[in-house]
Amino acid sequence: MEIRKIKRYLVLVILFFLPVAFLLMLYPSTHNYEPLNIVKKQQVADLELFTSNSETDIRLKDYITIIAFFGNEPENQVIAASNLKELVYDKFKGFKKFQIVIVLPKGTEAKADQLQDEINNYDDMRFWHYVFGQPNDIKKVFESLKIEESLDQNLFSDHVFIIDQDLKQRGRLDDRTDQEKEQQHVAYPLYSYDCIEVAEIKNKMSDDLRILFTEYRQKRKGEFDSASRRAGDIKETN
Repeated sequence: MEIRKIKRYLVLVILFFLPVAFLLMLYPSTHNYEPLNIVKKQQVADLELFTSNSETDIRLKDYITIIAFFGNEPENQVIAASNLKELVYDKFKGFKKFQIVIVLPKGTEAKADQLQDEINNYDDMRFWHYVFGQPNDIKKVFESLKIEESLDQNLFSDHVFIIDQDLKQRGRLDDRTDQEKEQQHVAYPLYSYDCIEVAEIKNKMSDDLRILFTEYRQKRKGEFDSASRRAGDIKETN
């Protein structure tokens, strides 16, 4: 009888202390995570020369922004826009200072409204913006980013970018998988995210945004240690 009681108490003690021990092991990691890399030292060009569909001027400065370039025919980019809305916007719209900005040429305002009607199911879209500019101004913003491909002839790209509150482009300097690292593959970067690829938006971009929001939350609390960045984080890659 006594042995049964001892076993019972032992099981209860293990069940109680095991989760506590696990949480204690995880706790230090919350302060020593690796922040999302800055992939370009120079600031991204802001949107002073652009108009918007909002009552207020839309700027990148002081916001965490997903910026996209949907070109002359935004009404044809329903898949890309839907992926961004369902996998990114709906998940992060409650975070302070977050926005998605779709860059379009002037004259496409009606087409932007058509796209909006396609993707909006009466949700709160206050943090989803369209901005309109001249082709040269659109190219100037795009070329201020670290990019691996150009805009097409319609000023469209299926890649989107993360911009932080200081107009710095964020991404990954080393996008290798754990297996690739174990096999010592050459490191390769991730400067942008293909909004047609659901897995890339759902997994990589979502994870990277969570890391960036964590960084800013820790900065507000005075807990962020900038020295914890990787050595190459503040260096522009070639």
